[in-house]
Amino acid sequence: MSFTVVIPARFASSRLPGKPLADIGGKPMIRHVYEQACRSRAGRVLVATDDDRILEACNSFGAEAVMTSPGHVSGTDRLQEVVRILGLEDSARIVNVQGDEPLIPPALIDQVAEALDRYPDAGIATLCERIERPADLFNPNVVKVVRDAEGYAHYFSRAPVPWFRDQWQPGQVPSALPDDYIAWRHIGIYGYRASLLNRFVSWEPAPTETIESLEQLRALYQGVRIHVSEAAQTPPAGVDTAADLERVRQQLAR
Repeated sequence: MSFTVVIPARFASSRLPGKPLADIGGKPMIRHVYEQACRSRAGRVLVATDDDRILEACNSFGAEAVMTSPGHVSGTDRLQEVVRILGLEDSARIVNVQGDEPLIPPALIDQVAEALDRYPDAGIATLCERIERPADLFNPNVVKVVRDAEGYAHYFSRAPVPWFRDQWQPGQVPSALPDDYIAWRHIGIYGYRASLLNRFVSWEPAPTETIESLEQLRALYQGVRIHVSEAAQTPPAGVDTAADLERVRQQLAR
């Protein structure tokens, strides 16, 4: 099984500017992500950036890195540019690992790549975990996914889905989830076929994507099958804020 890991890393961040270069235990965060990805079974790991400072940092610790356009509106567009720069064949598999996940388990990287092997009609593979707390189910920042019997996605939403019609009232958050109720949180690591990325960038945003602000809905809208496996382990949270950064620093220090 051969696949490529691409780590998109932008310098600009509304909540934490320069995030990929933030120091964690004497290393920039992007190096932690890169080293975790190198512990997977990927045949190649590289960073895709739009900033010379990140490029120089990657070069300093021996990581392969490529410069991409600063005009991309999404990480998927940046991935497709990498596919074009590298001249990857349509059958190539690319796993997108976010540059702000310094604790990403290598097993999850392997899992999404393996799913593309196991499910040849899937253009995209991703992961999920069961939701246990009502606070997560009703939190719009926690993305939910509804799957079919084989694990293919029906829909992704910020809303609490599926809705338990006979037990819940609109506007009320239950104190506990029923034992026979199953809902899944989407975990945002993706495996793509290069052919899918080349098609994806030609599509206009889908109406559902615009409403929910979830890019994966563009693929569903176009009829792409997305396989969603239950994650082999729960990934630690990524770094979005200064508080997140401090939490990761303390975790690694321990």
